[in-house]
Amino acid sequence: MFIDKSMTRDVLTIDPETNIAEASALMRQHHIRHLPVTEQDRRLVGIVTDRDIRSAMPSVLSSEEAVAKETERIAQIKVKDIMTRNVVAISPMNTLEDALLLMQRTKVGAFPVLDQQHRLIGIISVRDLMRAFINVLGIEEPGTLLCILADDKVGQMKRIVDAITEERIPFGSILVARYWEEGKRAVFPYLLTGNVARVKAKLEGLGFTLLNPMQWSLDQLPKKSGESSG
Repeated sequence: MFIDKSMTRDVLTIDPETNIAEASALMRQHHIRHLPVTEQDRRLVGIVTDRDIRSAMPSVLSSEEAVAKETERIAQIKVKDIMTRNVVAISPMNTLEDALLLMQRTKVGAFPVLDQQHRLIGIISVRDLMRAFINVLGIEEPGTLLCILADDKVGQMKRIVDAITEERIPFGSILVARYWEEGKRAVFPYLLTGNVARVKAKLEGLGFTLLNPMQWSLDQLPKKSGESSG
């Protein structure tokens, strides 16, 4: 799926000369945390976040005189003074997977989407990605997640899919953990039913090991060789 199918197109932007108090009020009003900063023709020149604004705001002050001074100082601060100028942006022809990997690598929560002329045409955020993957995975519908441990060899996925479809159970989605223990992969089918006793017994009869999805977490997922736990 390409970014342009899932991005937010009606993007609120701000001028670099805008006061940060106005920017903060705009974010609160529209419940957003990222404001692309644009000039003429929607050309992107930066991005400002709620964190940028909080960092520029004063801490708790005790005296009226101090409050007055800080209020005067803040009135002089423009968006251009605190915005990030070297913005990580993305193309509408990138995929959702590209955006997800880029977010993980850069620790950035939203990317402006630019056309070939560097003009802003959208924004893709964590919220947009969540909405897109919820749709792709079919998890809005009630169902059951299985975790099946299988040998890492050709033909195993077909055996699993065949076993499930023979029971006339529809799939919401099916994911595979690329790295598990040596010689193994974990397959996660999301089945659109709550009645999975027969298919679980069938899979175990075929030699597969079923794990309880409620008893593992992301921290327990295996890591590639040399990968740090952070």
